[in-house]
Amino acid sequence: MNRIDAAFHRLRKEGRKAFIPYLMAGDPRMDATVSFVRALERGGADLIELGVPFSDPLADGPVIQRASERSLWEGTTLRGVLACVRRIRQQSQIPLLLMTYYNPVAKYGEARFARDALAAGVDGVIIPDLPPEEAGGVRVAARREGLDLVFLLAPTSTEDRIRRVCRATQGFVYYVSLTGVTGMRRSLDPTLMEGIQRLRKATRIPIAVGFGISSPGQAERAARWADGVIVGSACVRLIEQSRGVRDAARRLQAFASRFRRALDRCRKRTR
Repeated sequence: MNRIDAAFHRLRKEGRKAFIPYLMAGDPRMDATVSFVRALERGGADLIELGVPFSDPLADGPVIQRASERSLWEGTTLRGVLACVRRIRQQSQIPLLLMTYYNPVAKYGEARFARDALAAGVDGVIIPDLPPEEAGGVRVAARREGLDLVFLLAPTSTEDRIRRVCRATQGFVYYVSLTGVTGMRRSLDPTLMEGIQRLRKATRIPIAVGFGISSPGQAERAARWADGVIVGSACVRLIEQSRGVRDAARRLQAFASRFRRALDRCRKRTR
């Protein structure tokens, strides 16, 4: 098992749910990203997504768009993000996934990207604008290197689409809890339970829910049905509102601790 599989296997044995926060790599600078990963891990994160900044995002809301702009202004590149992962691996073995759009991967070279990502210590990749039908080259390269390629499903996905994605995805299924871009929402989609139950019929792979989850209470409710919860905009916004890197790291650790406690309450209720 790779780190992603091992993390979900351990959590399943413990009856616990995965907390998966998202960071934009290079926001506000790359050395801060290393500190932020360590802070989230100390707070109780199980896996971490690292965003690769891109000038023309399709799935990101305003909070993550601003973080991407700040990171690009700092000169962040895909090569730089991989170097950041290598620095993280000197201190931590927490599972890491890159969330990137396809353009940077295509420019880098699919085979070279998969090889360099694995060598740096990346465990999985999420590419929101690359559906399985068009991901042939990336899928071959990722499989050859042992890199998980995670695909997304949405509430509007058809039964045929669910089967296709569940056959293609590795590590876990990324279930988008709502139609729209990332961002903080006041409430969860009322059809969330029904959507996850549809996925359960098609796969035994873990299901992680993301998009729109911004509070521990929402995370706890989503985790009643899902195997993991992804929190992005709320985490990135905390960094945006902090007074420097040290303050942000301190707040991120406390932030992660609150979500960890909420998910563990879910464990007690669902035993």
